Amino acid sequence: MIAAPTASAAPARSWLPAYLANALMWGSSFAFMRVSLDALSPVQVAFWRLALGAVTLGALAAVLRVGLPRRASVWRHLVVYAALQNAVPFTLFAFGLQHVPTVLAAIINAATPLSTLAFLIVVFPEEHPTARRVAGLLTGFVGILVVVGVWQSFPVAQWQGLLACVAAICCYGLAIPYARRHLVGGPEGPVAVSAAQISVAAVLVLPVMLATGVRPEGAVTGGVVAAMVALGALSTGVAFVFNLHVIHQVGSSTASTVTYLTPIVAGVIGLLAFGERLSWNEPVGAVVVVLGIVVAQGAPRLRRRAPAGPADVDAGGGDAVVQAGEAGVPGSEADDVEVGEPV
Repeated sequence: MIAAPTASAAPARSWLPAYLANALMWGSSFAFMRVSLDALSPVQVAFWRLALGAVTLGALAAVLRVGLPRRASVWRHLVVYAALQNAVPFTLFAFGLQHVPTVLAAIINAATPLSTLAFLIVVFPEEHPTARRVAGLLTGFVGILVVVGVWQSFPVAQWQGLLACVAAICCYGLAIPYARRHLVGGPEGPVAVSAAQISVAAVLVLPVMLATGVRPEGAVTGGVVAAMVALGALSTGVAFVFNLHVIHQVGSSTASTVTYLTPIVAGVIGLLAFGERLSWNEPVGAVVVVLGIVVAQGAPRLRRRAPAGPADVDAGGGDAVVQAGEAGVPGSEADDVEVGEPV
């Protein structure tokens, strides 16, 4: 009689390359937006990012032979969710990056788990505001104030950029509870829901772009085209596939810690590509934000998995992957809310 295999931690080589690739793609997304803004308006950047992401995820769905959701109720909720999770925050971050450094936008984005937790407590009565959670939220809020440097005097335009980035993560924070209540747990698989979600978001942004202007605002160089393709196909498409793989190997809690690496990637690229300089308060505030997240939600742990069994990939069945921000939002495995995807 052969004993059943025991669960074991997935070897690093099975998930770490995809995890690091996501950190690179999501951390680079702020730079891709900055380059694209040389020729395109924020609304145009958001639309083309979504359109290219929809094509990429649609191709993935076709390869996996996954159909789009059929239930009308799913599509109704996807309209709201796509607006909160993609259409509005993608536009807000693109607007904000006209006025703030890429690393500052990335650090603000890393605070998404705090806004998510705040909205979860408000939306779900069972999510009790324990002393630990309140302490974590307050710590993270102080970290944001330090990152921004509220004691400094900024031009009005920079304040507008900062507020746009903060408003974007508030959209993410509201989107996750909405998806948890209305989308998670249905028969549709994550690829089907995500392909539909990004497509709906593109449709939502299209009339805004038609109203505000379709013609580029500057010369569309090869660099701009490459940045947009990378932003849409890689940061909004391929990264999703990699994130699913990491979630399957080690769980959503570990996968979501990539959030902490994206500001580092954004900072290095900002320094090398745009000559941005860090003020002392930005890394200090970022550490305080991460501390607030850890206090509020606890440190993530590697999930132990059985070494054998069919791959319940990424094609269908199970809960939808709730996408959030330029990276995953740390969450509980018990919540059945798997998060990922870029701004």
